[in-house]
Amino acid sequence: MHADSWAIKAKQLGLRSRAVFKLEEILKKTKALKKGPSNILDIGSAPGGWSELIRLLSPSSQIFAIDLLEMDSIEGVTFFQEDIINIDQIEEISLLKKKFDLVISDLAPNLTGIRTVDEENIFDLNILTLEIATNYLKQGNTSFIIKTFQNSLLKKLRLEMEKSFQLVQTYKPAASKSKSGEIYLYGVNRL
Repeated sequence: MHADSWAIKAKQLGLRSRAVFKLEEILKKTKALKKGPSNILDIGSAPGGWSELIRLLSPSSQIFAIDLLEMDSIEGVTFFQEDIINIDQIEEISLLKKKFDLVISDLAPNLTGIRTVDEENIFDLNILTLEIATNYLKQGNTSFIIKTFQNSLLKKLRLEMEKSFQLVQTYKPAASKSKSGEIYLYGVNRL
């Protein structure tokens, strides 16, 4: 499918963004979304496509979403408009520390166009997101999906993820623009 046709398909289906198809493909391949009720944390959730998809696929799950940007409400999703740096101050989420089954993040910094600055900003944001995931995920049988970019710091990020997850895999979903450097890392702890 041509990249722009993903956006058209999303619009036709009444979905919030084409990013839904990226997450859907990763979830199918990884089986990261478990059957039955789960606690799921969506970091950098606006415009809400990923939370919306999780809600459709797992209606019994408890979904918490956080973003600096506004997000239209989704039934069954608890949204906080807040900087992720302050996640520990959000009582509803912090009460569930070490109780999440899945953490997802489609978060990306605003890009400056200066490669070294952008790579550092992406890495810093990815590391912050990884720290949140490791602090909030249960001990075993958990998954983490994070958007990042192919750049000089990707290997370093993978090494950091490998400290917290038994298995780390890379995905470039079909709905990602081929010219885009965006890729997704998937981390899983089985035990």
